[in-house]
Amino acid sequence: MSETKEPENKTARAGRKTITLNVKRTVETGHVRQSFSHGRSKSVVVEKKRSKKPVSVQEAPATASAPVAKEQAAVVKPKRAHPPAKRTTDQTPTDKSRTVLRQLSTNEVDARARALIEARKRAEVEAKERAEEERRRAEEDARRKAEETARAEEEALRKVEEAKEAAKTAQAAPSEDAAEKAPQKAETKTPAPAKGEARTADAAAANKSKKPAPARSGAAKDTSATPAAATTTSTSARPPRNRSGEEETTPARSRPDARAKKAKVATPVKKTEDERRGRGRLTITNALDEGQRERSLASLRRQRERLKKQSLGIAEPRKKIIRDVQLPEVITIQELANRMAERAVDVIKFLMKQGQMHKINDVIDADTAELIATEFGHNVKRVSEADVEEGFIGTDDDEADMQQRAPVVTIMGHVDHGKTSLLDALRNTTVVSGEAGGITQHIGAYQIHTDAGAPVTFIDTPGHAAFTAMRSRGAKVTDIVILVVAADDGVMPQTVEAINHAKAAGVPLIVAINKIDKPAADPQRVRTELLQHSIVVESMSGDTLEVEVSAKTGVNLDKLLEMIALQAEIQELKANADRPAEGVVIEAKLERGRGPVGTVLVQRGTLKVGQILVAGRAWGRVRALINDKGEHAVTAGPSVPVEILGFDSAPEAGDQFAVVENEARAREITSYRVRKLRDLKAGGAGTRTSLEQMMSQLDRAGRKEFSIIVKGDVQGSVEAIAAAVEKLGNDEVVGRIVHNAVGGITESDVLLASTSGSVIIGFNVRANSQAKELADRSGVEIRYYAVIYDLVDDIKAAMSGLLAPTLRETFLGNAEILEVFNITKVGNVAGCRITDGKVERGAHVRLIRDNVVIHEGKLSTLKRFKDEVKEVQGGQECGMAFENYQDMRKGDVIECFRVEEVKRTL
Repeated sequence: MSETKEPENKTARAGRKTITLNVKRTVETGHVRQSFSHGRSKSVVVEKKRSKKPVSVQEAPATASAPVAKEQAAVVKPKRAHPPAKRTTDQTPTDKSRTVLRQLSTNEVDARARALIEARKRAEVEAKERAEEERRRAEEDARRKAEETARAEEEALRKVEEAKEAAKTAQAAPSEDAAEKAPQKAETKTPAPAKGEARTADAAAANKSKKPAPARSGAAKDTSATPAAATTTSTSARPPRNRSGEEETTPARSRPDARAKKAKVATPVKKTEDERRGRGRLTITNALDEGQRERSLASLRRQRERLKKQSLGIAEPRKKIIRDVQLPEVITIQELANRMAERAVDVIKFLMKQGQMHKINDVIDADTAELIATEFGHNVKRVSEADVEEGFIGTDDDEADMQQRAPVVTIMGHVDHGKTSLLDALRNTTVVSGEAGGITQHIGAYQIHTDAGAPVTFIDTPGHAAFTAMRSRGAKVTDIVILVVAADDGVMPQTVEAINHAKAAGVPLIVAINKIDKPAADPQRVRTELLQHSIVVESMSGDTLEVEVSAKTGVNLDKLLEMIALQAEIQELKANADRPAEGVVIEAKLERGRGPVGTVLVQRGTLKVGQILVAGRAWGRVRALINDKGEHAVTAGPSVPVEILGFDSAPEAGDQFAVVENEARAREITSYRVRKLRDLKAGGAGTRTSLEQMMSQLDRAGRKEFSIIVKGDVQGSVEAIAAAVEKLGNDEVVGRIVHNAVGGITESDVLLASTSGSVIIGFNVRANSQAKELADRSGVEIRYYAVIYDLVDDIKAAMSGLLAPTLRETFLGNAEILEVFNITKVGNVAGCRITDGKVERGAHVRLIRDNVVIHEGKLSTLKRFKDEVKEVQGGQECGMAFENYQDMRKGDVIECFRVEEVKRTL
């Protein structure tokens, strides 16, 4: 067998460096076969450790130096052992003179590698610390040198001032000798001119004159009084400049080399007027001369002050910024501090000094906020939260910008008087055929062109009693009202209501007597009935225009359009089209695939695709404009009705809309309106409860409620249903609208109905599959309607079921007690004779004694002889017993009557 050998050299890698570990083997291994009984054998691995011979110091080479010898003596290295020769299986190592080194294991090699890596990291950290310490020492030395330089400059400045005083004294002396000596001394002490500086003849003469040499930049006129001043006033030294030619004012701490240069800068000498004149005319060369552009003494002084403050760590105070702070009615401390750019802690400290303890999120009123802002030195501007709507509706237009526009005509009247049919005849359409129940239940807007080409905008309103709000809305946005009255029906309640809406809006009225083609038509009856409501038509010497028309045959339709054009011409209808659009939302709905859709009427300005508009609490960017024919349009001018796509939610019908400049403005207005509505519903601050509201709440407290959830196809229908439900009710039962909205019935509506115990009403809408399944599981009733009067009748019947029925008594007869018998196991039985009417078993009875009712109950037994009978007629005798009553006496009168329940209705 051959013995297995392991490599002597192993390599451990740590980071990017490679560490080679050379370990000599100190143990020799081999295989030995052992023999056992029965012919068995086994191979065994045997090891033999080599003995280590210490190497003496004398064995070191003689040529080694003393330090090397000492180091070798301290560290004894064994001699390299030759690899043992290969042996057979049964050979064992016998050479004891060889020293075999122990080989390191893998763990030991990894441990050594980790130790080397840690040692290298510690060395790097120590090197960084030493570099940081050297940097700090260098900064400290630079700061110290800067202070010394600043002190030297101050000393030089002081000497310059002394030289100035000495020069003034010398000039003021009356002695001519002193005057002669001064210029000579100045001439000897004046330094040589800087390199590149041009001296003129006048300047040279000035140096030889009696006057001392002037300073170059406005400090001392004579610096030759002392030698120190002369050495420090060198004109050749200038402060460093940046690339653009401006002087650098970098602090000395960041640029120590600049401080060394600035220390050598001499105090500049101010030039005299004669030297300026001698320079000659100012040219580009003179202006760009580096030698003539010197730094002033005041600038050097300011720089020294800054350096001194920076070396001492003194920060320059920042200039107070006065701001214009807008204060609403209420504001939090945090918001107030942000608007003033102050710390909220400082505001709280100020309030604590005033004796008020507040937190950062506390709300303070406008007066307190104004006091705080004034104390901090800011300007205050009081604003109201409602100011966000300022400028939403533009100002009046200039008369020069006005252009003629189409008239807006609203058709009003009683239900089934032919309003929509008349409009279909004018437009050549069949809108009435698509209306459920044969009546109009939506408000519509259309535009037609007459034979002359003039556009006319029509607004169709429903005639049902529930759609009062729609008629009122149509009257507010119209220019002319056409009152449609059926010739065979006359003036009806909704006709009177339409007359009142037209009078309230202050618009002219045109009476259209429709259905004159019917045999029962009587137009004169209509004219007479209108007189009762102060409407005098033109044929009866009045000022109200009238026309007899027939929507079915088309009679006099052209005459009706002529009257509309005449009335519009009299009114001179104009509007400005070159401005942002404004108008009114006529109707709003929520459609699948298109989202919230609003039908609007532009009153002034031009509406364009892509503009941002706000309508009530809804806003959006105009994605598309669709006219009454279903065609896409790019713009919509005054008096043009269009459908708008792009609202974030369905607007309220009747809301005024306007185009705003950006989304931020739109969000600001709508968020304020939503917040205002929420506070109004919650009864928050700013809402006052009147006595009438308190009494109505008390009246509601004891009444039963019929809760419903209304979902409709358009906003006007939902509004009409809610108004009709509120009108239904009396002192005992009242209808309550838990929730009403536009769109289909969803799961959230079913959950709300299940929680509040309400019934879901769907008007021209349906529930989705998930909502149907949830309603079936929860037991919530969903009712669908397409005609408004069917819906109102069902709700009225359901509310009537909550009314307590009326009890009605029907007299049957009287009986007189002749004798009272006591029967075992039965009790007292009265033997009676029927004196009046009849007596029925199970009827209600009253026991009267001395004309006083002493008991009221029911008959339990009615017998004739021994038989139980249903009734006993007058003049016959019978036996009667009462339920749970035995006190009957001879001579008492029994009154028998029947009680009937009569259902009540609203």
